[in-house]
Amino acid sequence: MPLKLSVGLTKKIGLPNYSSLGASCHAEVELDNSLLQGDLEGFHRHVRNIFFSCRQAVNDELARQQQPEDATNHAGVHGNGNGNGNGNGNGQAGSSVRNFRRARADNTRPATASQVSAIEAIAERRQLDLANLLGERFQLAAAEDLTISQASHLIDELKSLSESNGASA
Repeated sequence: MPLKLSVGLTKKIGLPNYSSLGASCHAEVELDNSLLQGDLEGFHRHVRNIFFSCRQAVNDELARQQQPEDATNHAGVHGNGNGNGNGNGNGQAGSSVRNFRRARADNTRPATASQVSAIEAIAERRQLDLANLLGERFQLAAAEDLTISQASHLIDELKSLSESNGASA
């Protein structure tokens, strides 16, 4: 009988004028129930991998939602649009949220603590020289010095490297 593993993560960030932006990821997989009996580390590895994937998906979505809007105003999609018909809705989402997004969308925001933790954990698990990798690829000394965008791409690369190496081992 298979074991059902459900992992979920929800994150909400505050925006100006009492509004907020949230994202969540929930994943459910079936695993062999022998993992709990004979391979507890394997079970924990599955949980960590799914959790890291959810965390990355949530962080990526929040970053994507904070990118500058195109020519049409999509502020209402975030639950902070013109809900009462007077043009100012919840938190006056129009100009203040757009200005906040513009100020934060220049890809200079530092990597999140979650991204740094994920990069370090994957590098450690794969026995990679992280300092050397960061120096060669980004001319940086530490994962904390990456931007949120650089960290996102690096996590994707490290995960795909992990999967391809795991398949060939």
